[in-house]
Amino acid sequence: MHQTVVEMLARNAEHAERPDARFDDIQNTQFPDAVTVCCSDSRVLQDDMWDNDVPGEIFTVGNIGNRVTQPTSMGHLVSGDVMFPLWNTDTKVAIVVGHTGCGAVTTAFQYLTEDVIQPRGVKYCLEQLKPHLKEALEVLPQDELSDVAAINHLVEYNVDHQVQRLVDSDDVPEDVTVVGAVYDFQDVYSDQRGKVHVINVGGETDVATLREDNPEIADRIARLWEYGRTLTAEGT
Repeated sequence: MHQTVVEMLARNAEHAERPDARFDDIQNTQFPDAVTVCCSDSRVLQDDMWDNDVPGEIFTVGNIGNRVTQPTSMGHLVSGDVMFPLWNTDTKVAIVVGHTGCGAVTTAFQYLTEDVIQPRGVKYCLEQLKPHLKEALEVLPQDELSDVAAINHLVEYNVDHQVQRLVDSDDVPEDVTVVGAVYDFQDVYSDQRGKVHVINVGGETDVATLREDNPEIADRIARLWEYGRTLTAEGT
């Protein structure tokens, strides 16, 4: 057996040996407060970013590029793994979380600007990002930005796109609060690594409006880009 698996199982043994009553009330049901849709990047720990170690609190969905829809014969539909908690566990909050330096967005960016060879499964996922990121590139001031900066702007644009797909979907209940955010571990928004910055609430992206409408989280609201014009992010 690969040593990595051996080590992971050893750590699980320690986990399972701990006296733990946290599962007592949720062994047969769950009512998570939120569903989070994050990139499956190994640096993005979905529960850890919210300092959560309580099972049953967060329904976590992960894929490359934090995508919320899937192409079907009926067009793009909100993925079942996102819809399940919204319909079946009375979950009223959906948070789309992108992250700085996203590998999926980086590869999609390269895919649009140069030749990139990827396995068919990866290419299929990138094809879901290409159309809206191509639109973003047409208005992004690339001549003013490094590739690294451009990619982080595209991360925001991708989050906005995913949020809008949830907002526009007839399948998502109207009483669900949809939020878009960026998890920053590269000191892009501030010097607090691991801080989550809210960039979109229900389709609203204007920083001033978001802060006015959500004063209790005003210090967590920041954007790098507002559709073609560069903004000063909090802490930079």
